[in-house]
Amino acid sequence: MTAPVPTAPVPAGTAPTRVLVLNSGSSSLKYQLLDMRDGDRLAQGLVERIGEETSRLAHTPLQGGGGERRERLGPIPDHAAALEAVAGELTADGLGLDSPELAAIGHRVVHGGLRFTAPTVIDEAVLEEIERLVPVAPLHNPANLTGIRTATALRPDLPQVAVFDTAFHTTMPEAAARYAIDVETADAHRIRRYGFHGTSHAYVSRETARLLGKEPSEVNVIVLHLGNGASASAVRGGRCVDTSMGLTPLEGLVMGTRSGDIDPAVTFHLKRVAGMSADEIDVLLNKRSGLVGLCGDNDMREIRRRIDEGDERAALAFDIYVHRLKKYIGAYYAVLGRVDAVAFTAGVGENAAQVREAAITGLEELGLAVDADLNSVRSDEARLISPNYARVAVAVVPTDEELEIARQTFALVQNETSSNE
Repeated sequence: MTAPVPTAPVPAGTAPTRVLVLNSGSSSLKYQLLDMRDGDRLAQGLVERIGEETSRLAHTPLQGGGGERRERLGPIPDHAAALEAVAGELTADGLGLDSPELAAIGHRVVHGGLRFTAPTVIDEAVLEEIERLVPVAPLHNPANLTGIRTATALRPDLPQVAVFDTAFHTTMPEAAARYAIDVETADAHRIRRYGFHGTSHAYVSRETARLLGKEPSEVNVIVLHLGNGASASAVRGGRCVDTSMGLTPLEGLVMGTRSGDIDPAVTFHLKRVAGMSADEIDVLLNKRSGLVGLCGDNDMREIRRRIDEGDERAALAFDIYVHRLKKYIGAYYAVLGRVDAVAFTAGVGENAAQVREAAITGLEELGLAVDADLNSVRSDEARLISPNYARVAVAVVPTDEELEIARQTFALVQNETSSNE
């Protein structure tokens, strides 16, 4: 189980209460500083193109009504330099990393395998296990490790907490998590379905329950995280029982550049007939497939514009995207048996009304419907878009992975502090 998430503001005077959330990519560093007394963001920003001459840091102070975004252009050679630059921007706002109000640094870590089922205070043993998982997350875990080591060097006295994308999905039963391949081979090479986007699925499923005025334990939700990467989950009473991504983030829904579900024999066929190497097939399925492979665009707004102009390739790409999405809604309805809500989230899920409408249309016999007027409203707030008569609620719930990471980090640090007193 994950650490308990604070549901009420932390009393004033309780120190320290700030959490810095870091999301380290191979050449980027996203960050937010939050005050857990009320969940307010104090600052946020992004360092991109780390290691290039054209590095860019964009920083926005948010406390006290916010301030002007500041940009810094020029070479930032590595993650250590990136975090030092971030620390400098925070210090300029009176929010320096040396502040006694900083309780912990929370790190997004993509792959935690089966060992890490909850947020975890990082030590050398944890780092070693994250490193052992690099073969199943070669693009993400090395970057996450770099961010952790950089932050630890800067504040070795501060709790560093890993919050794993895979943790929320570790509640899946073996029937959902196992592939039907030789068990000894699977176990020897850690081949199973892990799932990803777990912090988003956890946050959105809980917020959907709140929107319905119920406890998470009372609600069955299908969560559709639709961004450039996309995944679905079936959540029964607050626990994930199935999810669309598998050993890697390639499995499942059609995505911006990833194929999603595909006959494994396609890879053998490409090797034998097209003479493609394993690396070439990897690039094809992860970077040259999905929407971009079907029509040349992975931006849903551009695809819709092309459809409006009569572009048949764009229309087919949209139809394939929605067809796969609809199949997963139906499959997870069957897995759950009873569905209280379907929740759309992330960039496409929150903003593409046409995707939401198309995915739900035709599912009226399952109690699902979308109100056209409610669906057309653009808002940053969680909201229902289904008519009152619908048996199953359809919701748009903006995800907040940084807040979820901060909550889990802060709850863990509080629990550890209490247990040591």
